[in-house]
Amino acid sequence: MGDWGFLSKLLDKVQSHSTHIGKVWLTVLLIFRIMVLGAGLDKVWGDEQSSMICNIKTPGCLNSCFDHAFPISHMRFWVLQIIFVATPTLVYLGYVLHIIHKENKLREYLQNMPDEKDKAKLPKYTSDNGKVYYKGTLLCCYMLCLFVTILFEAGFIVGQYYLIGLHMPKQFECYRKPCPETGLHCFTSRPTEKTIFIIFMLVVSCVSLALNVGEIFYLVGYSGKYRRKSTQNNTSNETYC
Repeated sequence: MGDWGFLSKLLDKVQSHSTHIGKVWLTVLLIFRIMVLGAGLDKVWGDEQSSMICNIKTPGCLNSCFDHAFPISHMRFWVLQIIFVATPTLVYLGYVLHIIHKENKLREYLQNMPDEKDKAKLPKYTSDNGKVYYKGTLLCCYMLCLFVTILFEAGFIVGQYYLIGLHMPKQFECYRKPCPETGLHCFTSRPTEKTIFIIFMLVVSCVSLALNVGEIFYLVGYSGKYRRKSTQNNTSNETYC
């Protein structure tokens, strides 16, 4: 399956710059998707084509029918899903680290030149203790990444329904060339166990999608709340992680 350690370390860094719902989403991604995929599914699936039992061995027949029955490997589909879903979050992490680095340098500059302090130049996205405030460009970037993640997640859920289905068939028949007229009849390996994992991965995808949608409403609600408070008290709008 490959080593997921590098991706896991990057996603772990995102946790310190995410909302409470975002932290739950990252936990679901790391534990119920990456760890399950890396630790369990590789042993369940393996080489699906070689583990099937078929009634004929005509050269090229099995390859043609397997490609028709399973356009993409379940394992590779879920790997692609995790990579695409995690990419917007990693882009956001890069932007946050850039903001933190930029504002830390600004603090150093202001400390060295105390007489030239200007309120317009004060850090506005981070505090002295490293806390990130969700407002302005940073808030827009975070919400944009959430929208892209939702699109990817929804697209892969639909793709799983049409490409993989909701279960692993116990057997399938095929009459495509170069198979003979009698057709190919194959019996898959461990169909019940694989069906459980297919449904599990689909449910986890739906839970992740719901968390992303909930996080957008969370950010919109808190942004409006602090905007109203800022208007009433003439204070800046700051939404904390």
